Amino acid sequence: MRARFLSLCVVVALVAGALAQSADAVKSQKIASYVASIKEKAVGGSAAAQITLAGIYEQGFGVRQDYVQAALWYRKAAKQGSVNAQNTLGSMYEDGKGVQQSFAEAAYWYRKAAMQGDADAQDNLANLYFNGQSLVQDYAQAASWYRKAAEQGQANAQVQLGRQYDSGQGVPQNYAEAASWYRKAAEQNNAGAQYNLGYMYAQGQGVPLSNVEAYFWLNVAAAKLSPTELSEAQQQATKWFAEHPAPPCIQTSDQTKTCYPTAQDMENAINGEKKKP
Repeated sequence: MRARFLSLCVVVALVAGALAQSADAVKSQKIASYVASIKEKAVGGSAAAQITLAGIYEQGFGVRQDYVQAALWYRKAAKQGSVNAQNTLGSMYEDGKGVQQSFAEAAYWYRKAAMQGDADAQDNLANLYFNGQSLVQDYAQAASWYRKAAEQGQANAQVQLGRQYDSGQGVPQNYAEAASWYRKAAEQNNAGAQYNLGYMYAQGQGVPLSNVEAYFWLNVAAAKLSPTELSEAQQQATKWFAEHPAPPCIQTSDQTKTCYPTAQDMENAINGEKKKP
């Protein structure tokens, strides 16, 4: 009986394995059929299919991953005016993925998509102007393109434009404008913007001085840290406060009052009782 039971187990295992292989084979056939269908449409000139096929090669979905083929098909769609393909091809030139790295080519394709209003391409083109990659370094042009993207809600462009107002690069220095753009990006969960906004509240630059708001935004930014990093930061902060006690408020030489967060302020900020501005 035991031998028969073991035999049955072996049979069941073999059948299960065969079914799994059969299912995998069916799945592979479906993927191959899908890729073939997309390729047929792409060869026929469909820009949407060309972008899909490019993505298939870029990700290695059902085919061997091939960045050269990906760039080839993105180019075909880009030449038909696809902003998605133009921006992606620009990034491939910037990174040297599937093509020889060329910031000039990257700028060319980013500009085509940016001129059609694509926010990501506008942000990418602004980065090239800001860093002087292929293009002559031009902070004013960078700010112009960052603004176009920022006004469409592109978070990276918002924080970059905020930094330019903060430093006065390419635009007149204006802390209130900087804080405004930082806030827009911070509310989209951009950690850099949250940190910068918290710092501005701590300094009273462009916003009313508020240690509670500073603590709130800096804590939101700190939440992006790994558990180990966050624990280390909290330990260092606790140690620093213990070694540097400060009264809740002090009178400065110019007769203005500077207030420091109390333990209750900190507890409120941590518990979320201080609402987002």
